[in-house]
Amino acid sequence: MSISKEIVLKALSRVDDPDLKKDLVSLGMIQGLQIEGNKISFKVVLTTPACPLKEVIKNNCVEALEEELGSDIELDIFMTSNVTTARDNAPMLPKVKNIIAIASGKGGVGKSTTSSNLAVALAKSGAKVGLIDADISGPSIPTMFNVEGEQPAVRQLDGKNVIEPIEQYGVKLMSIGFLTPADAAVVWRGPMASSALKQFIGDVNWGELDYLLIDLPPGTSDIHLTMVQTVPVTGAVIVTTPQKVALADATKGLSMFKQPQINVPVLGVVENMAYFTPEELPNNKYYLFGKEGGQRLAEKFGVPFLGEIPIVQSIRESGDTGYPAVLKSGITQEAFSLLAENVARQVAIRNAAMSKTEVVQVNI
Repeated sequence: MSISKEIVLKALSRVDDPDLKKDLVSLGMIQGLQIEGNKISFKVVLTTPACPLKEVIKNNCVEALEEELGSDIELDIFMTSNVTTARDNAPMLPKVKNIIAIASGKGGVGKSTTSSNLAVALAKSGAKVGLIDADISGPSIPTMFNVEGEQPAVRQLDGKNVIEPIEQYGVKLMSIGFLTPADAAVVWRGPMASSALKQFIGDVNWGELDYLLIDLPPGTSDIHLTMVQTVPVTGAVIVTTPQKVALADATKGLSMFKQPQINVPVLGVVENMAYFTPEELPNNKYYLFGKEGGQRLAEKFGVPFLGEIPIVQSIRESGDTGYPAVLKSGITQEAFSLLAENVARQVAIRNAAMSKTEVVQVNI
């Protein structure tokens, strides 16, 4: 039996991407198809290296081809990825595919911890990742990445002075903490803080990135407006803890992105400090701050629930020592890895289903 490319593509057109709800052929995910006798080789180009359904999609391809051509065929399927973007021809950060805001309504919910571990988890999956510490008054990213004493270099690029970001654990980093003395308070009015964020976005040599995360300060303030007016934001992740007082503030943070004049897609809600599990009793869960508050918030606004992060001693220790918890084996690594997978999936779904992000024009 002679095997043609048409027959192979016909079989593979019955395999859908579970997230995008379309078949792999029409999505352009089947590339480099080669047929030699009964040997068929091709690449499946997924929308993110963090795809949790990689093996499911590969097995579905095998089943579809064997159903069409029989079990005597020899298959060589290479699973790879190319992160999608809705930022084509962007004048600012043209080589950055996706800009993700990490926000919360209030402080103390572990937003910077979540941002740090999410960034490292995405980098571990094979993505190119950057992280901006936009909390000008209380920068914590240098501590969490153990680069407190580092200072970024400045060099010329295309006739312009640019700042080289600090790189640690595969993540490119920028923070006001690299530019000011560690013990000095940054006492700036809103315009100065906003100007610093613009510099972090426009004057840093970010290069090619799949994801640039922006760790925002608490609340809904100048920094948030400056961000959406400076760059088109792909989407926002809302971090909350389960208790009522945190949810009330997180609701305001989420509502800000949904305002018609801002209209930034909300990728989902992550519930931090969801439960406490003692190391010696790994199957026990104690809901110190209430239960499923983040899930209810996500359901109320019709946005995805991205996952639960437990409150355990190792996360605090990792933040203090500058070695993110996602790099250590255990329940925290699993939780942050799952969060990264879910965020990457929601970015891919957002890029496939929604129109190009625009810079926000706000007069407030």
